[in-house]
Amino acid sequence: MAPYEALYGRKCRTPLCWVETGERKVIGTELVDEATNKIRLIRDRLKAVQDGQRKHYDAKHRPVEFEVGEFVFLKVSPMKGVQTFGKTGKLSPRFIGPYEIIEKIGNMPYRLDLPVHMQGIHNVFHISVLRKYVSDDSKRIQSKSIGLQPDLKYIEEPERILDYDVKQLRHKAIPFVKILWKKEMPPGREKLI
Repeated sequence: MAPYEALYGRKCRTPLCWVETGERKVIGTELVDEATNKIRLIRDRLKAVQDGQRKHYDAKHRPVEFEVGEFVFLKVSPMKGVQTFGKTGKLSPRFIGPYEIIEKIGNMPYRLDLPVHMQGIHNVFHISVLRKYVSDDSKRIQSKSIGLQPDLKYIEEPERILDYDVKQLRHKAIPFVKILWKKEMPPGREKLI
């Protein structure tokens, strides 16, 4: 039933109903025919516009589907003006993550395993704000190669001083030192340097 009929308990008396209820003879055939023709024209134009939009969407759309256990990136600002994950700006990241998919709820929504600091955010997201994470082991930095401490810090040690200069201002001198830092290289790369 139409919302009007549910609210008022009777059918809406518009030109759409005049043909069905038999009021065509009472009101006038020309008025009813003109109204139904306009409605038919509006429906045809709406269908043409929808078909055009569907054609443009389908040309660029590629079906994406994720499996449970895959890793995905999460879009930081899904809507313009909505700041869900902190500040947004030119240089801020567009995607954060990767996060693991722990459940596929339907065709479009997925439940992600978010870290503890994001407990206030609902963990179900639409597929449009997710991007697939493709791991590239050659670009991944190994924690052993940079000597990470248990608190996720690493210690840089100076090897030698390359250059020393003093910048003289009106009332004070500022010393500048250029230092060569020790870098722990992965095995086999020491010969290249």
